Amino acid sequence: MDKQANIAKEFLGSGWSFPVTFSAGNCQLQLTKYETNINEMINLIMQTTSGERPFEAQFGSGLQTFFFKEMRPTLQGEIREAIKTALLDNEPRIKVLSVVVEFADLQSGLVEVAINYMYNQTNTRHNYVYPFYIKEGTNLQR
Repeated sequence: MDKQANIAKEFLGSGWSFPVTFSAGNCQLQLTKYETNINEMINLIMQTTSGERPFEAQFGSGLQTFFFKEMRPTLQGEIREAIKTALLDNEPRIKVLSVVVEFADLQSGLVEVAINYMYNQTNTRHNYVYPFYIKEGTNLQR
């Protein structure tokens, strides 16, 4: 039964785990499969700056460009559109249904991004929450 379920999920793919790790016993490269692989890819896209990869200049979300900006409703829209575009361009296995950007903590600069998506081939819905700090690395006090 499990073998049939895994065959049905093959379209979700597999790849290197991120961060790249090796098993302690036999020094084999750790791989991820299926849903875990897609979640790791979304995380990688969110953390990567546009232009950071030499041979894939459009890869990444570019969220780092929003560091130290004033937390206003227009900023929420800019972040939302940057994430939608990045996922559309870089993760063909999913369809983004919605991206909700919420200023969770104005004092620390915490922005929570909730991504609702579905797998293209099965229409299975999932969500992913990414915490993002606008004021990361500062000691700003208000």
